[in-house]
Amino acid sequence: MRLGPLIGSFTLPNPFFVAPMAGVTDRPFRMLCRRLGAGHAVSEMVTSKRELWESLKTSRRADHAGEPGPVAVQIAGVEPAEMADAARYNIDRGAQIIDINMGCPAKKVCNRWAGSALMKDEPLAVRIIEAVVAACAPRAVPVTLKMRTGWSASSPGGRNALALARAAEAAGVAMVAVHGRTREMGYGGVAEHETVAAVKAALTIPVVANGDIHTPARALELLRATGADAVMIGRGAMGRPWIFRDLVHLHEHGCLPPPPATRDVQRWLHEHLLDHYALYGEHTGVRSARKHIGWVVRALPGGEAFRQAMNRLETCDAQLAAVDRYFAELAQRHVQLPEARSGAANDEGPGWAVAA
Repeated sequence: MRLGPLIGSFTLPNPFFVAPMAGVTDRPFRMLCRRLGAGHAVSEMVTSKRELWESLKTSRRADHAGEPGPVAVQIAGVEPAEMADAARYNIDRGAQIIDINMGCPAKKVCNRWAGSALMKDEPLAVRIIEAVVAACAPRAVPVTLKMRTGWSASSPGGRNALALARAAEAAGVAMVAVHGRTREMGYGGVAEHETVAAVKAALTIPVVANGDIHTPARALELLRATGADAVMIGRGAMGRPWIFRDLVHLHEHGCLPPPPATRDVQRWLHEHLLDHYALYGEHTGVRSARKHIGWVVRALPGGEAFRQAMNRLETCDAQLAAVDRYFAELAQRHVQLPEARSGAANDEGPGWAVAA
């Protein structure tokens, strides 16, 4: 099995990473992906604003209890000094790798000139990188950078990932991940990875390819095509965290494994939900878990009807019991998880009933 890249003193077990996604890659989801084969997982972005560090949202994002190392935390902001302080704050709370967010295209982030909007101001971006590296160096904590191909494909100099990546390496960044879209593209269009290949060819530090990786075959194809040291999977893991299991098997054996047993998927989701409820509590947990459940069942027989009924449940116990009942009855018809297919949400599903 090919090992993942070296980040500081950490040699990652494989080159298949979970991409940081706000509202998705919380600690329970990261740990689930790691258990299913992901070689690395980066947290949701944590704000650099000191006044928000004690907020419930930030405290949850900075909670790494039980998480296997190396613990990687992504920070976001626009002021070099604040970003340096945020790095120290998160190191004190268990971060072993600090990741700088210059990839998020969300308006609420970019309107503050954070995230991928920073790519439009290269001098500021470099000052932030230098400040964070300087803050982490005394603790021997490596810094990584997540960015896009640029801020605009239609503006002169707008696809500037190569220039910024070179500056990041010179400043001491240990690894760069590049999403194959510009900021203005958001998540639309098709990711291009020629820029990733150019960045890889120019740098000596590890480079990670990200964007439009929805199958194990596509992941391995991108590794070969770009020469990247790793791939980072985001939306392709939503509702299908076992994509890492499949990817490891394909990489090691040259073929995909059989679909997972339906009972295994039930067990994985059950364990994930217990971790999720423990982090968020009853009121928030049952609501925030709905999206994770929905992503898993959406293309399964009867999945859409189940999702709609499940979304009306108000307690963790009722939600967990409904999920277990759905999968137990699905397993009676399908020992292995049926392949997702168009129109599956309208198929006749198992004879489950959701108790309110």
